[in-house]
Amino acid sequence: MIKIKTALISVSDKTGIVEFAKFLTGKNVQIISTGGTSKTLKDAGLKVSDISEVTGFPEIMDGRVKTLHPKVHGGLLGVRDNKEHVKAAKDNSIEWIDMVVVNLYPFEETVAKGAPAHEIIENIDIGGPSMIRSGAKNHKYVAVITDPADYPRVIEEIENQGGVDEDFAVELAAKAFSRTAAYDGAISNWFGGSQFPEQLNITARLKQALRYGENPHQEAAFYVLDKEVPGVASAEQIQGKELSYNNINDTDAAFLIVQDFAEPTVAIVKHANPCGVASSATLADAYRKALAADSLSAFGGIIAVNREIDAETAEEIAKLFAEVVIAPAISGAAQEILGARKNLRVLITNQKSKIENQKSFKSVAGGLLVQDLDTVLILENDLKQVSKRAPTKAELADLLFAFKIVKHVKSNAIVTVKNQTTTGIGAGQMNRVGSVEIACKGNVKGHVLASDAFFPFADGVEAAAKAGISAIIHPGGSVRDEEVFAAADKHNIAMVVTGKRVFKH
Repeated sequence: MIKIKTALISVSDKTGIVEFAKFLTGKNVQIISTGGTSKTLKDAGLKVSDISEVTGFPEIMDGRVKTLHPKVHGGLLGVRDNKEHVKAAKDNSIEWIDMVVVNLYPFEETVAKGAPAHEIIENIDIGGPSMIRSGAKNHKYVAVITDPADYPRVIEEIENQGGVDEDFAVELAAKAFSRTAAYDGAISNWFGGSQFPEQLNITARLKQALRYGENPHQEAAFYVLDKEVPGVASAEQIQGKELSYNNINDTDAAFLIVQDFAEPTVAIVKHANPCGVASSATLADAYRKALAADSLSAFGGIIAVNREIDAETAEEIAKLFAEVVIAPAISGAAQEILGARKNLRVLITNQKSKIENQKSFKSVAGGLLVQDLDTVLILENDLKQVSKRAPTKAELADLLFAFKIVKHVKSNAIVTVKNQTTTGIGAGQMNRVGSVEIACKGNVKGHVLASDAFFPFADGVEAAAKAGISAIIHPGGSVRDEEVFAAADKHNIAMVVTGKRVFKH
């Protein structure tokens, strides 16, 4: 049990610090503090010893040098039941420090707001991490608090037990070292400068332990990289059962699809692939069209929308058994309607911006693949007509819609569309003709088709023509492009190429 007699407090984030310090002084704990923290506590009427009174040395160089002193680190690192340490402390007038309450200069926040380099550098904390590490190393004798969220538990421990017990001290030390590791990683990444630095430091905080992974025999957990990025990681779950590993994976896939659309759009996803996507004048109508695209597969699926869910849309959603709904917002009436489906998980992103400048990560045995998140959008001006017949205005709108969708389908990917609604999806096949045949198995006469990569042979176009496809969009770039283009002309198919491949493996 660590009995708290002296606490050193130096915090950048002053949330709750006055109340916490008042509790400590009420337990006759001596408070040592620095700079702005000392002023805050004194202004609140608390008795505080300045760090310079302990070290016998003033804070200098604009506060850059204040705690880097033997009387501070000796007080933190000394082993209390080691006779030599005790003698060294006595000989050098070092008093033990039993608690360190430190959070660091806001380096990450300063970088995020786009501050100039000199301001970012000034927000690299030196003394704070040093005190945290000293105290955490000596956690048998020192309690280290780096997160204001831990103040209530510390108060409870001291009230109930008279101090901080060994297990909690270890937990606090682990959290402290995690914080300094994340902090140093952020600094290293910033100094690295390049998009892909020599050493990539990734830190994440645990959001929730999961019951299991993709399968019941796999253990799993959900970590969050950056709470400011809109999406499933930062979304607020307002109702329903706990999310599973597969729920999270599929919800992310659905969420990313609707990000590409400005008009009201609904995506229904099953096993990480869309089974129905539609845009319309209203969200409710878009939902009905997306569901009708493949109502069989939609059962037990994930629904993502890019508008606030209104009552009409909620009424439609409530008719289907779905696992998750993710939306930027939800009206009160809609929330009441969906609330009747107790097990339905509803996530609200509260997003104010699109996802930009993000990386995607994929694990391989012993490593990570890192790339830019694919946010490419193909516009009409990006297209090159390669057929004799030009697409009609309606076909062109559907082609652009289809290419947005095919980017989110597992390769080899083929999507058919009519009136801004998917009508067929061929995903993950080992050859492109197989994907075409799957996507065209229904009645797709007069519909358009999108491919995520070029057609290596004309046989894919022949299969599409046999099904009655009227227009095709694909990246182009095959050595047999001319054969592919000729096949389109042979069947009076309008064909455009994008020049950009959109594989998703």
